[in-house]
Amino acid sequence: MPEAIMLISSWCIPVIIIFILTFALLKKVKIYEQFTEGASQGIKTAIKIFPYLLAMLVAINIFRESGALDLMVRLIKPFTEKLNIPGEVLPLLFLRPLSGSGSLSYTAYLLKEYGADSYIGKLASTIQGSTETTFYIVAVYFGSIGIKKYRYAVTVGILADLAGFFAAAFICKLLFL
Repeated sequence: MPEAIMLISSWCIPVIIIFILTFALLKKVKIYEQFTEGASQGIKTAIKIFPYLLAMLVAINIFRESGALDLMVRLIKPFTEKLNIPGEVLPLLFLRPLSGSGSLSYTAYLLKEYGADSYIGKLASTIQGSTETTFYIVAVYFGSIGIKKYRYAVTVGILADLAGFFAAAFICKLLFL
């Protein structure tokens, strides 16, 4: 079985690319021109969203370096310990909605420190896959297209992140404890 998975995973992306190119050729799409036009628009979009991205990165660093993250973790730790959620994964509750790369690097730290097969490693990985970078999405994507009224999007996004976090903890508790 693992050999089949390895074979599928190594050929999956090349097969998809070949399929797309073949389909485009059959539809007589000018592939190179479309690619360069898309790349050009991508550069324009990157320049347009850069200020929003920079503001988000500054806010994340201020949040972490000010000690606010540690304070928030200490405040909710007594509640989450009753739910069998280890304190080590609590920073993900706050980092994941802010930054995908920040939460991924913290998850990598947890995996290195406790191991991928540990309860903390499995829980951190499940949380990583069950939540979203809500504030990043609002700052970058909403900002780049000019959406000004996004209050409900933030509220729903944070509620979804909380639901994802606690659902991940519940499922991991059922499966791994």
